[in-house]
Amino acid sequence: MSPARDERDRIRAAMDRILQGTPQHSNGALTIVDLAQEAGVPRNALTQRHPDLKNDFYAQVRARGQTPDSELRLRQQIVKLKELRAKDTTELAQLRTDVEHLVRAVNQLTVENRRLRGALSQPTSPVRVLPTQPNPNRTL
Repeated sequence: MSPARDERDRIRAAMDRILQGTPQHSNGALTIVDLAQEAGVPRNALTQRHPDLKNDFYAQVRARGQTPDSELRLRQQIVKLKELRAKDTTELAQLRTDVEHLVRAVNQLTVENRRLRGALSQPTSPVRVLPTQPNPNRTL
């Protein structure tokens, strides 16, 4: 499908309306999506057919000292991701410490178990096997 002849003109007019704060067909956000909606063209018209107009739009937004809405959203997302990463780093450090403690406990219990089994095998051992209680839920 070929673009309409006046597509570039409509995009430039939409850029002017959005940058002047007088959008007619969109909410006026400083995004390519709203620019495309304001111009009445598909978004890919700006990303594929007219990337120069897309770049010009963002350049004009920055020249006015404004930040495009898409960039603001990305910056907010970066802040959230950095917070999550810091939280994950803290949690990972705690988990590593927990693993070290658990490994020590398992090693200590293994040594104690070997010692008790060795003592149990001696005929004069003070260690006694306790009787087990039958499990009422167990079926034979």
